[in-house]
Amino acid sequence: MKVSISSPAKINLHLKILDKNSDGYHNLDTSFQFIDLYDFMTFEQAKDGILIDTNNSSLNAKENTIYKAAVSLQELSKKNYGAKITIQKNIPIGAGLGGGSSNAATTIMVLNKIWGLNLNQDQMINIGRTIGADVPFFINCKNAFASGIGDIFQEKKSDISKYIIIDPKIFNSTQKMFSDYEESKKNKNELLENDQNSFWGIFLKSNKEVEDFYRKNSKKHQIYLSGSGSSMFIKYNNEAEKEKILKIIPSNWRFFLAKPLQYSPLREFV
Repeated sequence: MKVSISSPAKINLHLKILDKNSDGYHNLDTSFQFIDLYDFMTFEQAKDGILIDTNNSSLNAKENTIYKAAVSLQELSKKNYGAKITIQKNIPIGAGLGGGSSNAATTIMVLNKIWGLNLNQDQMINIGRTIGADVPFFINCKNAFASGIGDIFQEKKSDISKYIIIDPKIFNSTQKMFSDYEESKKNKNELLENDQNSFWGIFLKSNKEVEDFYRKNSKKHQIYLSGSGSSMFIKYNNEAEKEKILKIIPSNWRFFLAKPLQYSPLREFV
């Protein structure tokens, strides 16, 4: 059996850090929106072992979320199922767009089908929690307001905007961003306040080029930060607005034109 599927990105329309749990995770208030930016994945059943073939050499086969997800299902089934997984990476890594979490969710949902494990959505979400805080959202397959550590969902209507996703080509470790956030609170550092995303202040403080871009353009354009960064996005409604925004993006950065998705393409595997 061979399955080819698009593994979608997400943006956070807002993200507020509320407090920290005793287990080290943070409680959040956020809004997840699927967008039409994808990694492309193909799964084939194999006799044994997990083989990952990718166009991105930075994906270490034993460290990435795809491998962890596949091994988690192997261990749960207590059978030595195998798979060959091919992934074409398009979603920037470490950019707050959920690419790694989406890939893990895709792996769980597709292997559940081709290995005949018959896990229900709640069971798959519980596996996803062990891999990353955003994985349950991708398995849930619906745009949502989220609380808890980002894994308690209230379905919401899709946004209707168009977006320019701005990638400054900076790798942001989510773990480090949370650590820096706690450090800034402890030291009572004065950082730029922005109601859209709690990470804005520390992100700008540690990235001078992005800070210059933000301060130069934020009065004319509402600039949003997705997740813990580094990707930003600006909404637009027409071609004239789009052209104005494209002109402010530094030439050494990347950008993607994106639209909201009403639902995830993974929902066929629920």
